[in-house]
Amino acid sequence: MELRPILSTLLRHKTAAALIVLEIALSCAIVCNALFLIGNRIERINLVSGVAENEVVRVQLTGIGKDDNADALTRSDLATLRGLPGVKAATVTNQVPFVNSSWNTSVNMTKDQKQPTLGATVYMADSQFLDTLGPKIVAGRQFAPDEFIEWAALDAPDSKVSIPSVIITRSLADKLFPGQDAVGRSFYSWGDDPIRIVGVVDHLVRPSDQGGPAAHEYSMVFPINVPYSLGGNYLLRTEPGRRAEVLKAAVAALERNGPNRIILTDNTKTMEELRSAYYRADRAMVWLLVAVIVALLVVTALGIVGLASFWVQQRTKQIGVRRALGATKGQILRYFQTENFLLATVGIALGMLLAFGINQMLMGKYELPRLPLVYLPIGAVALWLLGQFAVFWPARRAAAVPPAVATRSV
Repeated sequence: MELRPILSTLLRHKTAAALIVLEIALSCAIVCNALFLIGNRIERINLVSGVAENEVVRVQLTGIGKDDNADALTRSDLATLRGLPGVKAATVTNQVPFVNSSWNTSVNMTKDQKQPTLGATVYMADSQFLDTLGPKIVAGRQFAPDEFIEWAALDAPDSKVSIPSVIITRSLADKLFPGQDAVGRSFYSWGDDPIRIVGVVDHLVRPSDQGGPAAHEYSMVFPINVPYSLGGNYLLRTEPGRRAEVLKAAVAALERNGPNRIILTDNTKTMEELRSAYYRADRAMVWLLVAVIVALLVVTALGIVGLASFWVQQRTKQIGVRRALGATKGQILRYFQTENFLLATVGIALGMLLAFGINQMLMGKYELPRLPLVYLPIGAVALWLLGQFAVFWPARRAAAVPPAVATRSV
């Protein structure tokens, strides 16, 4: 098919053609960025936590006033919780995954370093921490019994107690010691003494998003026995089918063991529930963006259908003449589809440039990564297919104009 008649017709209808091109360009730019944001959110929602989420439950409580006997009460709590039917392991810690607050600190490679190498989160753990949450040791070992220290001794004024060892995530190990074995090496964080790495776990997510996506697994575990008053987080591991039973029994046991404390029921949930609540806004954003894409594509399709229908009415005589001169229905149909393809191609080319412009703006304001090139062909193919589908019915009506129309209208 010769393109000259099509281009000639489009040049005679510059305004209508320009509107379609602009509509497709805007749709392409918005769709590409929306798809990118959807992919980004889904990737975030599906991040591996390293936690046995389908087996872990959390009970959070707080004391009434200052508890001078918090250490002893914590030991009693743990002994009670570990003795409950169905409990595989139980621990108390300063923080848990999938919350909006976390303990964070700087990590330095030398003692007198002015600028920190990076920031990482700190889990304070007793002997059953790893067994309860479920991170797997991929290098080194767990903490030895003589490595655990008490929070009260570490937090005391003029304390000389130092942290003897640490377990870090593989992500943090690769960042600090790229291409090397991290076990046995040291870094500086709390205090003036180096902290020796004794183990590496495969995954352990940070409790919050501090540090951005690249640092979501910059986590380290210190062998520190903490009292319940430092966060009030008890974690228990059980079989998936017994979580509700164990959670109810744990709450009752803690209430009996320390009646002068308040169970924070809104935060006492399974780990899966904590994760679901944590990513609720991300799921809502995904569905919102999906709705925006669908609405935008519908509007674009209606615009193409409307313009194509208008052009069919305006060019009825021209179509009839072509049919009278021997043009087949297939040729008329291909004429309008080719015309739409040319308009869509121009619009998509402009839309790709606009997509990068929007992405640059988002990068500057919301610290998003650069738009991957893979989203551009996805958006282009979607709009090409949409254009061909939208123009099909008006083009089919145009192809159905009988040659007799030309003789009646001349």
